[in-house]
Amino acid sequence: MKKLVFIAAIAVFASCNKKSDYETYFKNADIYCKSVYELNDVVMGNNFSPVVASRNYLYANVAAYEVIAAGYPGQYNSLAGQAHGLDSVPKPEPGKKINYEFASLIAFWNLGQAVTFSDNTTGNYVDSLRQLAKDHGMPDDVFNNSVAYAQAVAGAIMKWSKHDNYLKTRGMSEFTVMPDSAYRWVPTPPAYSQAAEPHWNMIRPVVLDSANQFLAPPPYKFNVTDKNSDYYKEVMMVKNAGDSLTPEQMHIAEFWDDNPFKLNVSGHLMFGTKKFSPPGHWMSIVGIAAKKANADYPTTVYAYTKTAIALFDAFISCWDTKYAYSTVRPETVINKYFDANWRPHLQTPPFPEYTCGHSTGSAACAEALTSVFGDNFAYTDTTELEFGIANRSFKSFRDAAEENNLARFYGGIHLHYSCQIANHCGKMVGGLVTKLHMKKDKI
Repeated sequence: MKKLVFIAAIAVFASCNKKSDYETYFKNADIYCKSVYELNDVVMGNNFSPVVASRNYLYANVAAYEVIAAGYPGQYNSLAGQAHGLDSVPKPEPGKKINYEFASLIAFWNLGQAVTFSDNTTGNYVDSLRQLAKDHGMPDDVFNNSVAYAQAVAGAIMKWSKHDNYLKTRGMSEFTVMPDSAYRWVPTPPAYSQAAEPHWNMIRPVVLDSANQFLAPPPYKFNVTDKNSDYYKEVMMVKNAGDSLTPEQMHIAEFWDDNPFKLNVSGHLMFGTKKFSPPGHWMSIVGIAAKKANADYPTTVYAYTKTAIALFDAFISCWDTKYAYSTVRPETVINKYFDANWRPHLQTPPFPEYTCGHSTGSAACAEALTSVFGDNFAYTDTTELEFGIANRSFKSFRDAAEENNLARFYGGIHLHYSCQIANHCGKMVGGLVTKLHMKKDKI
């Protein structure tokens, strides 16, 4: 319903602006930010896991970016020859006038439809964009040239996406649960879901040499009897923090929860609630930053794409670590050895503990965004307002990533050192992404 209301609103807006101002209209970066937000909504509605969501955002944004790189050749470079497996992208035909901003939106949604399998939902939005072009006076030849070029680029990115091993991993075996192994991950309440995406390390990265390029060091040795052991201390830190959370700590945990599907249980009643996943949250942060910086359209697409690449490779890296060690969650350990009735403040997600995916992705995003907007870029994150969670303000993107480390610890779903190591690994992934030759200068 929200999507249909939004589409109706822009249709009414367009009907009041029937004039030949299409070039100015499509240079407004806000229309791209709204498109990414709409994709957020589609991803959330379809319950995509965080790692799959990162793939959704990657290909849609890269398709848009490649159109912009072609339209602004003096400012941006194609990812062809830089991203693994992306050898070439079609060039625009000389002499044909193209509106590259409009074409980038069409390319974005062509991939957005394909990777989310939501033709009916996203098709209405694409139709509204086409109508906007007409209502703002885009000549037929420019319209047709722009759509044709968008489709050519989208086709190349679609072809690239089909060789990333995603389809291959759909038919692979589930994670083997070994409940007799005290240190190995087992499903957690209330859903007791199978471990998500155990073969994600097989997905082709964009810039990483391999999934294990930044494999984290081995986790602490499992030990719940020696009170002086590192592992025992970490587990007790989680339990003690969870037993005495302050309102501020609860807010931090809930703000960064980003659980795409929480199963709520009340007696015999069970129902699910949805929020943006970690990738969706960071896509929203890009939009907030672009608006505050008054970034132009090309810079905005560039920022989204760079962040999407960082997210995608960060999850591949982290998931390789997660399933290399397959460690048990704090909730399982505390329930078995210390307090059978203890529950974390947040719902434990269905995959191994070490290392933290949200911390890895957040640190990588922070590096990508810092390279675009600069360090000490203060902003207020309003992403969670629509889910009833108050805003939080940060001194920089790195400051936000650091808070995320505490959030997963306060939430009771990660050991603190796991988040800290994840943050370090994410910074290394993000550092690689910043070396891509996309655009050299900060805005």
